[in-house]
Amino acid sequence: MIHNRPAGVRGLARAALVLPLAGLLLTGCGDTGGLRGAGPTSTAVGPARLWPEVPPATSPALDYGEADTETVKGVTAPGDDIRKADPVAVFRSEIAAHPDLYTGAKAPYAQTARRVAACGRKGERGRTCPLLRAYYRDLTGDGRDDMVLGVRMPDDQLGVRTYTVIGHTLTEVMATTDSTLGVEIAGRDVIIRSPSKLAGYEYRTVWSWDRRQKAMLAAKDEILRVGATAPPSGRAPARTPSASPSADAR
Repeated sequence: MIHNRPAGVRGLARAALVLPLAGLLLTGCGDTGGLRGAGPTSTAVGPARLWPEVPPATSPALDYGEADTETVKGVTAPGDDIRKADPVAVFRSEIAAHPDLYTGAKAPYAQTARRVAACGRKGERGRTCPLLRAYYRDLTGDGRDDMVLGVRMPDDQLGVRTYTVIGHTLTEVMATTDSTLGVEIAGRDVIIRSPSKLAGYEYRTVWSWDRRQKAMLAAKDEILRVGATAPPSGRAPARTPSASPSADAR
């Protein structure tokens, strides 16, 4: 919510002195570049609440799983230095912790799990391993680097994971998988751009660290105009549900 700061007493007094002076200038100078009135100022109108008789909801509309965190079992960060943790071992820990996603009979990411077997082999990391280069940035503001890991998933999707050290324990604090146009780090935010079915638009989700939840939350989810394609018949496009992370957030 944006609050407009009211004018101070000195500001109001200054305005009261300016108005008579402006009147004198207008009377004596004619139309030679003197001050002119800007016309009436429209009255500020606050937001109108619709259907106030409807009681507030008592449960969230959709569980995005933003605050889900998970201990990375079997992997350590010596000296709390996350750069010393092996990214391949980190992701293999996720595979072991979620057989329903990676190794079960109907696991949707079984192909990714099989390809991870090639990670770490000499000469094969860049060709068959689905793990992308790990990036290190301070996302939590504690002065230490955190890790952002990308994983190629089936159907041209990209898994994005972030990890930090909490209480000397390596912890996953963000996990999402989606069709992706690009991933960026801006300051301490992880920004994921995803395609939209609307021509000339894309989705953008900004993930930010929340100190209370000790997790990366989807703090902003929006649809943006990115192309010059005009909507049919000059009409504005209808808004569609955002391609936000699924409830599982993996």
